[in-house]
Amino acid sequence: MAKNIASVDPDDSGPQQPGRMMLFWSCFMAIAATASVFVIRGQVIGDWAMEFDLTETQKGEILGVGLWPFAGAIVLASLVVDRIGYGKTIAFAFCCHILSTVILILAESYWWLYIGTFIVSIGNGSAQAVADPVVASMFRKNKTTWLNILHASWPGGMVAAGIFGIAVSDLGNLNWRWRVATLFVPMAIYGLLMLGRKFPVHERVEAGISDREMFRETGAIGMFLVLVFLFGEIGRWAGLPWWASLLCSVACCGAFGVYVRSLGQPMFLFLLLLMIPLATTELGTDSWITDLMEGPMTDLTINAGWVLVYTSLIMMILRFCAAPVVKLFTPLGLLIVSCILAAAGLVMLSRATGLAILGAATLYGVGKTYLWPTVLGIVAERFPKGGALSLNATTAVGMMSVGILGTVFLGQIQDRAVESRLEKEQPALHQQLVAEKVSVLGKYQAVDPKRLKELGKAEKETIDQLTQNARKSALSTIAIFPVSMLIGYIALFVIFRKRGGYKAVDLEEA
Repeated sequence: MAKNIASVDPDDSGPQQPGRMMLFWSCFMAIAATASVFVIRGQVIGDWAMEFDLTETQKGEILGVGLWPFAGAIVLASLVVDRIGYGKTIAFAFCCHILSTVILILAESYWWLYIGTFIVSIGNGSAQAVADPVVASMFRKNKTTWLNILHASWPGGMVAAGIFGIAVSDLGNLNWRWRVATLFVPMAIYGLLMLGRKFPVHERVEAGISDREMFRETGAIGMFLVLVFLFGEIGRWAGLPWWASLLCSVACCGAFGVYVRSLGQPMFLFLLLLMIPLATTELGTDSWITDLMEGPMTDLTINAGWVLVYTSLIMMILRFCAAPVVKLFTPLGLLIVSCILAAAGLVMLSRATGLAILGAATLYGVGKTYLWPTVLGIVAERFPKGGALSLNATTAVGMMSVGILGTVFLGQIQDRAVESRLEKEQPALHQQLVAEKVSVLGKYQAVDPKRLKELGKAEKETIDQLTQNARKSALSTIAIFPVSMLIGYIALFVIFRKRGGYKAVDLEEA
């Protein structure tokens, strides 16, 4: 397969260092390991709660610390990776991955789990900070295609971990530590593949562009979009008021802006903003899709986890076939088509029943396939001066926004759908069960789980059926995210059309 992929573009003029494809596969497996970590953690969090008597708050803290250090590590690594070297950075990531997995397997309390998750999150961010700029540097004439192929590793890791999780679920008695131990497999593979590899010099460094010039592409506003989420999550964890976190973000970004004397490239900042709905469309919906489809899939006597595995498998296969697709549609055209398909797939999923769910899931899977890596490709092609920072800031904004806002917003959409239908169909139960809740997005009305436990069996069955239908219908509301992206990408398409069409920036010609 490596030989076939290597021939995607025989005219590619990236650095032809020995073992280039081996280095590519090393980066591929590093991201696959990162995806496996996310999936396995989601599978075992319930087991951790039972064994270590975790509260819902403690579960949330562990899931949270699996996210914000990732974003912090990827940004911090981006600032220095060209100085300390890609090899040392990926070696650090590998050590974090192995150490954290050992800690989690030996865990004896909440703090073991917390520290182990924190360390693996640092490793995930460091690995990601290397993979994208290394591949973009190796394949300079075809960045969007190769970043799409690279990011086939994310759904690939999800497919492998998802299938294993379903198999363990069917077996029923296998301890959660065996699931965590399987993480050694992708980690060992990418660690071995990295041995002896010669890493390329980033084109930004090769062209003699200084660190300050790199920082100017992201600018004060771009850094604010990263830090406002990062400090917000750290502040929430530390119990600080929201204004304190905001003040820290403003202060740091103000100092950064004074140093670089730039607010950031306007088009790059626009792409950063669009990463918020993009990440929610892909990762946010993925985090809920199994739960949302549980009712309909149970009726078909199929494990609901197969929906996520199936859509991830579609993504993996199609990303391997990115070359002709990118050539046919162009990067922006591909984003526009992807948004249309993703929105249509979500609406169909909200209404489909029986085997029609498979068709709707297929459409949704195809729609979300090229979104994330194609945006990374555009950033790499249009803002090469931004180096590793612009690429990794894009990933950081996506990961942080979906973790802090996106998944919460999706949860509120479902809560409101249930509350609204309950008020319409069961007004007496609505008055009995609904209470006011507060989240990072403000106050909202939702069914109180404690009150739900007080109901009789017949009433619980009525509420369960109503809840399943309401939450499934909420998928049509989630379609607002790809629709909002569609408007933004059409605007960019028109702008480039007026400028003579989309074209990658070549630092050698600049």
